[in-house]
Amino acid sequence: MKRRVLTALIVSAVLTLAMGLGVLYVPDNAFCDALYQRTGLQNSSIMVIGIDQETIDELGPVTGLRGEMATAIEILNADPDKQPAVIGIDLMYTGENREAKDSDERLAAAASKYQNVVVGADAKFGDQAVFTNGAFSIKTHNVTGWYPPYPALAKAALYGHINEMLDKDGIFRHALISIHTPEGTQIDSFAKAIYSLWCKRTDTPKSNDPKTSAHGFYYLPFSSSEQGYSDGFNFLDLVNGKIDPYYYKDKIILIGPTAPGMQDAYITSLNHAAEMPGVAIQANIIEAFQKGFFPREVSEALQLCVCFIICFLITFFLWKRRIISSVIIWILTCALWILICILGYKSGLILHALWIPVCATLLFIASVAWNYAFTRKEKRIVTDTFGHYIDPTVMNQLLKEGPDALELGGKTQDIAVLFVDIRGFTAMSEKLDAETVVEIVNRYLTLTTECIVRNHGTLDKFVGDCTMAVWNAPIEQEDPVYFACRAALDMIEGSKALSDELMERFGQSVDFGIGINWGPAVFGNIGAPKRMDYTAIGDTVNTASRLEANAEGGTILISRAVADALGDRAKTISLGSSIKLKGKSEGFEILRLLELNEES
Repeated sequence: MKRRVLTALIVSAVLTLAMGLGVLYVPDNAFCDALYQRTGLQNSSIMVIGIDQETIDELGPVTGLRGEMATAIEILNADPDKQPAVIGIDLMYTGENREAKDSDERLAAAASKYQNVVVGADAKFGDQAVFTNGAFSIKTHNVTGWYPPYPALAKAALYGHINEMLDKDGIFRHALISIHTPEGTQIDSFAKAIYSLWCKRTDTPKSNDPKTSAHGFYYLPFSSSEQGYSDGFNFLDLVNGKIDPYYYKDKIILIGPTAPGMQDAYITSLNHAAEMPGVAIQANIIEAFQKGFFPREVSEALQLCVCFIICFLITFFLWKRRIISSVIIWILTCALWILICILGYKSGLILHALWIPVCATLLFIASVAWNYAFTRKEKRIVTDTFGHYIDPTVMNQLLKEGPDALELGGKTQDIAVLFVDIRGFTAMSEKLDAETVVEIVNRYLTLTTECIVRNHGTLDKFVGDCTMAVWNAPIEQEDPVYFACRAALDMIEGSKALSDELMERFGQSVDFGIGINWGPAVFGNIGAPKRMDYTAIGDTVNTASRLEANAEGGTILISRAVADALGDRAKTISLGSSIKLKGKSEGFEILRLLELNEES
């Protein structure tokens, strides 16, 4: 449990640190944009009249449209019963036009006469050294330059800054509510100034200002694309009198450049594939003020804490979990978090929508890989451990068959069965101490095992000082009888050197008695559901055991079935029916195996 908790703490801390360092900044913002930003119904109270390429081709550059803009204001306000509530001109008139002073005067006069005009102003930002309390510091995001409308227009009309700042990934998501000029004057944004005038002229209660960051930024919930605020008219249509006054009665009319190449269009969180003209962005900001809906980002520190806790819980619960359970936890975590983000946004709270799904996915993949590696390791440990007790061939067959291998039952097949026992074991046990006896027995059993494995046999079991082995089961083999007899001869040969060593060390020497039989037997799980052996039973097995019981030290007794299977490859001596085997009728022939003809 301690290891589990410590692992969860470390993994959670690493993932949380990665989130805090902004590893997912770009993909998370893109995912949040797709999740949160949706276009709605067209706002009938805001109308954008674009200065498009057709207008520029006909009337000239935007900077020279001062007289035409005065004409537009006069046309829009010509009928007192059909006047727009506010006219917002998303252009900067920062200097007087010396070559056309009458145009400047006309524009200022029109704005002064109708008192429903708001124009744009511009600010420049930069870092500034500030000397306070005897020390210098750098003040970031500071207004270093301020460019209001030319004096006559500044007196005649309202104005606000039209600065549109992009996030680090180059996307417009946050609007700046106000600025402070170098002289210390607070200037509202162009959109807020329009909204304030609209509320005043329509007797509409103002909504609360959005909560902003330390630098005055707030998240902008987009409502519509450029097309959502346009009825298909351009500025040229307006000054040529082609727009019915009905279209702009009591509305907010926004006039601004929409022609490509005007450097007043931006990629927004609403659409990453196409730029939106600045005047359409202003329309979205105004609509946000009208709705009074300004969702705000939840504290980064709080979200990091939540991320840490969720990562810890996921890591903790995925520890050594089965794949199905892990998949369920992973999917539920991702789906639930996205649902929480959607509901939170509707309630005015913005969460990092991608943090938890990415962390959950990484933890899921890591847990599956870890659990797989851990299972492989456990399986290897079990294999290595039980390999000391169960023959590797049998164990591999059990693992291959899976759960079916744990069911009682077997199948009948021809097998070669070998029994080998130590002769003189009882006498040896009486003369030597227990430790020495165990050492000698282990040496002999090691020898028999090596001979069986070397000749492709399956070690079935040890019964005291007796070893049982089978060939042709659980996997069928070619020439199983030959390999069984080859193993027996190797045991006899190996026992000679071992016997000499033991005689020298302990003054005791023992021999092997071996019996081999070939025939049908039942091989499989034999026993009870809670305790079973993967072994062979039947008359063939019993006969092999009785052959071994009657074999003298250093001899190998085989049945006629074994001799027939070997043919002329074996040199044998027939003992006829001189040895009586329990349970066998007269005439059961027993042979003594002397050697195998390798060349044959």
